[in-house]
Parts: sequence; structure tokens; C-alpha cells
Amino acid sequence: MVFLGFHASHEQIPPSRLLDDVVAAEAAGFDGAMCSDHIAPWGVRQGESGFALSWLGAALARTDFSIGFVNAPGQRYHPVVVAQAYATLEEMFPGRFWAALGSGEAMNEHVTGQPWPPKHERNERLAESVSVIHRLLRGEEVDHDGLVRVHEARLWTLPAEPPPLYATAVSPETAGWAASWAEGLATVLQTPDALREVVSAYGSAGGKGPRILQLHLSWAETDAEALAIARDQWSNGVVTPPATWNIEQPEQFDAAAGEPEDHELREALFISPDLDELAERIAEVTRIGFDRVYLHHVGQDQAPFLAAARERLLPRVRELL
Repeated sequence: MVFLGFHASHEQIPPSRLLDDVVAAEAAGFDGAMCSDHIAPWGVRQGESGFALSWLGAALARTDFSIGFVNAPGQRYHPVVVAQAYATLEEMFPGRFWAALGSGEAMNEHVTGQPWPPKHERNERLAESVSVIHRLLRGEEVDHDGLVRVHEARLWTLPAEPPPLYATAVSPETAGWAASWAEGLATVLQTPDALREVVSAYGSAGGKGPRILQLHLSWAETDAEALAIARDQWSNGVVTPPATWNIEQPEQFDAAAGEPEDHELREALFISPDLDELAERIAEVTRIGFDRVYLHHVGQDQAPFLAAARERLLPRVRELL
């Protein structure tokens, strides 16, 4: 059976309330959760950005299911620091934590004042960071001198087994490249053809582990309300890579998104008041080849969506799959 997860958006909801939301998501029947890891929101109206690693410890303590996050080691996070964080979370909550690693976005990384590298260099830096993290999680002492530098680092607190490290990818090229080191693949909603290419590239390159999809949607009692929520909270969805990788500020994201047409928003995320329609669309995209789908309702008030998910959406998706 396909794993149906809940996405917790730090960019939109204060961490205290988001903690209650993830507890409610488990009660609603979701199989697990994931969260974002930003220092700034995508847009000014989203208005939040709690620290993911602090929140993850609390969320894992308050729930019983698995929770992971998307993380970009190499610039804002030194790989030794995140390796220690991963080891600690996994030691406290065995078998329940995971991280999906990516090359990052300027909006989160520019704060260090370091130059923002081109994509090929960011991938090289990520590969070095992944190697350092893997070695530390195996208990090795690590020295490394490259795009990241490490001096005689060792983790003194280790879990019984290292947590899985997945790769994030939105293009077939990145998915194929990541297959050599990743223990699973995480991507975001795109057109069905684009998703097929990403999944195929990962598998063709020998990729292993779960295929994970983060799926943005907007649901409300009426279509007009669902569309209004999407416009207010997720207009950034119409901005796509490579632009998304290089924008630094929420105000710049807002300017890049502009005032999108209704059809542009509907292409960027699933928008509907009809839970059966949403279930069918979720099931259809899942059949492309995903083992886990994490649903992100883009509204700031999650309670109505979680109630609808419990009563109709999750049961219907499971029926279809």
C-alpha cells in the first residue's frame, strides 16, 4: 500500500501551531510526515520560518510515526553539524527520522555572505557533504579539504543504525546523478511527463529506495475559496527552476510570481473543493511510480483539511490505490 504523508510547511505556520498540526495529522490517519527547512518564507504573505531541526525533535517526541525533512548541507549548514543532528535524532527516535538532501536555494543560503555557486558546483559540494556525513555516521574520524573543509571530526553519539539519506531532484539529470549515493529519491509535483522522466532517470541509473513525491494542493468548501487560498499562499508555485534556485528574498519571489492567472495556479498545484476529484488526481500521479506521497494543503489553517482528509480524502485515495 502506498504511504500517504503530511507535509508541514514552516514557511506558513508558526512552529508551535505546526506541532499541533502534525499531531492532528497522525490522528487523521496519515502514515508519516515531512517538513521544509527554510530561513525565509517563499513569499511575504506566508510570513513564517521556524527552525526545522528544533521542531523535528519536538514533533518526533509528540508522535509515533516517521518524520523527515529536506536539507541542504554545504553552505548555511556545515555537514559535520547536520551529521551530528541526524545522529542525535536517530538515536532518540530509532527508525523514524530521515533526511532528503539537496544542493540548496539562494533564498536560504545567501545569509552566510558566501558567493552562490553555479549548479554544477553546488552538486559537487553536495556530493562532498554527503560523503562526509556518511563517514561520520559510520563512526569514522573525518578530515576533508575540498569545497567543504573538515578537520578531525568525529561523532561521539551514534544511533544503532544510520538514518536513510535520500536525494532531492526536480530534473532527470539531477535524479540520475544522485542515484549513485542516494538511498531514495524525493521530488515535487510537476507535469506527469516531467515526473515520469525524473523517476525513470533515477531507476535507469540504478537508484534504490523509496520514490517520494511532495504534492501541493488547495482544498476548501468552494472552488473560489480554494483558488483564493492558493493565490494568497502559493503563488510562488508558478515560479520554477532554475529561477527558484537563485532568488534571494521573499519580496523578489512575490515579484517573480506577479499576479498569476487562474490556469497558471491550477497547473502549479491541485485546486478543488471536490475531495473525490483530488483523490483521483493524487492516485493518478502516484501510479507514475511513487512509494510515498506527502500532501501539502497550502492553507495556513490546517484543521479543515485534516478533518476532510480523515473523513474522505485518505480513505478514497487508499481505495483507488
